[in-house]
Amino acid sequence: MSALSATRHRLIAIVVLVPVIAALALWAFAWPAARTAPRDLPLGVAGPAAATAQVERQLAQKDGAFEIHRYADAAAAREAIEDRTVYGAVVVTPQGPELLTASAASPTVAQLLQQAVAEPAAAEGTQVRTVDVVPAPENDPRGAALNASVLPLALAGMAAGAAVTLLRLRGMRAVSALVGVAALIGVIAAALAHSWLGVLTGDWWAEAAVLALATLAVSAAVAGLAALIGTAGVGIVAGTVMLFGNPFSGAPSAPQMLPEPVGVIGQWLPPGAGTTLLRSVSFFDGAAATGPALTLTWWAALGLGAVLLGNALRARKADTEQAPEREPATVG
Repeated sequence: MSALSATRHRLIAIVVLVPVIAALALWAFAWPAARTAPRDLPLGVAGPAAATAQVERQLAQKDGAFEIHRYADAAAAREAIEDRTVYGAVVVTPQGPELLTASAASPTVAQLLQQAVAEPAAAEGTQVRTVDVVPAPENDPRGAALNASVLPLALAGMAAGAAVTLLRLRGMRAVSALVGVAALIGVIAAALAHSWLGVLTGDWWAEAAVLALATLAVSAAVAGLAALIGTAGVGIVAGTVMLFGNPFSGAPSAPQMLPEPVGVIGQWLPPGAGTTLLRSVSFFDGAAATGPALTLTWWAALGLGAVLLGNALRARKADTEQAPEREPATVG
């Protein structure tokens, strides 16, 4: 193949590939945002069965929007919200209906519940008192700062993994570098978000650990796949995290607000799991933290394991290539 022909093929590949990537990025970011709506969103209903029947019928009219959880009283509903079992609850009391929300779980969902429950009741002449059981921080009432942290953490993880790969760190040196960088990023991020901005309000060290683990999950995956298949692994993991991890994370709203199965997929990827875990640790005393913590741990463990495995395979290949060939022994 001539140099001119090779250049022409590369040009055609670029002309075709770049628009495809742009279209994929637009779809991944724009489609979930344009289709944001509640889908089996966990919502509690508390009070006597006879009194809550009408509320349940009204909520059932919003086809597939809510997944109803029934509780005996307001105390049980509050506990469910604090345990992150439901995003809110409608409590029927002798004084009238009451809406319990948790803007710390998602300001978008809290506003949605007010529109779905309180505003229709007000139009019918019934006043619904709204109580924010777990409010968002005063310095970040809309959750904008927490949402904005998803992309920088992902970028930091990709940069760390790519740097380890390009600097050709191998084995335990690579593992030590990845863990050390992630720990430092976690401390710095906690200092900025908690100590300076005041947008996180939980245990400082627990938040730093979550931020570090979220970074390590990405950086280890980048370096691990690169150790197994070469530098192409950097692009594969980075593309997955950027094109799917960030828009599918549900950070601006909630996983149940995204089209299916986008919300579920997003929670399997580091940005979504990291956001969910950070909310649990910072605002809900670690409630419902096990699932996302295990997801991030698996990403980190598999990535670091791949780094060590890649180094072992490379060392074995080098030993094989350097081993001298045995000369046949002379007989007689």
